[in-house]
Amino acid sequence: MSLHYISQPPQVASKHPPLLILLHGLGSNEQDLFSFAPQLDPRYLIISVRAPLPYGYGGYAWFTIDFSRGVPQPNLGQVYEARQQFTQFLDEIVQKFQPDPEHVYLTGFSQGAMMSYATALATPGKVTGLVAMSGYILKETAPQSEVTPDHLKLSILATHGTNDSVLPIFLGRSAADYLQQHQFNYEFKEYLMGHEVSPPCFADVKQWLDQRVVDL
Repeated sequence: MSLHYISQPPQVASKHPPLLILLHGLGSNEQDLFSFAPQLDPRYLIISVRAPLPYGYGGYAWFTIDFSRGVPQPNLGQVYEARQQFTQFLDEIVQKFQPDPEHVYLTGFSQGAMMSYATALATPGKVTGLVAMSGYILKETAPQSEVTPDHLKLSILATHGTNDSVLPIFLGRSAADYLQQHQFNYEFKEYLMGHEVSPPCFADVKQWLDQRVVDL
C-alpha cells in the first residue's frame, strides 16, 4: 500500500462490506480517530490511514500550514500531492478489499476533513459520502468547472466548534455556504466546543454514519 494504515474488519460477515476511511489531523496519526471504530456500526470495514509527512514526534501531516497570517495558509503543492497520494491509496484499498461501491465513506478531522473534501470533490462518484469535522473546503480544491450530477450524489455531514481557535468557525460556515450554493446534499452542525470532537458532536457523527448502512 502507498500509505500506512490500520484496520478493523467488519464484525458482520459480508462479501462487499461498506467502507469507512478515517483521516487524522495535523500532528496526529492513524491511532487517533481509530478510537471511534469500536463504537460505529459493526458492518463497516474501517481503515485509519496515516498522512505521508512526518510532523513532530509520532505525528504526521497531509500538508504544512502557515498560521502566522491570521487565516491559515496551506502549502498548496503539498495539498495537491497529498490528494493524489490519498486517491491512489483509496483505489488500492478498494481493489484489495472489494467494498460495496455504493457505500464508500470518508471521515476526517481538521486537516483530514480538508483532505476528505478535496478528494471527494475532485473525484465525483468515487466516494459516497463524507464527514468533515472541524475542517473546511480549500477554494483551490473545489471543482474548477461546473458541479456535476455525480458531485450532487455525495452526502455530507460537516461539524464545527463555535469556539474553535485553530480553524475558526467562519471557515466551517464558508464551506456550508459553498455546499448550499451548489445544492449539495449536506448537513452542517455547530457545537459549543473548541477544535475537538465533543460527545454531542460524536453522537451526531455516529448516528449519521450508522444510518448510512442501517438497511444493508
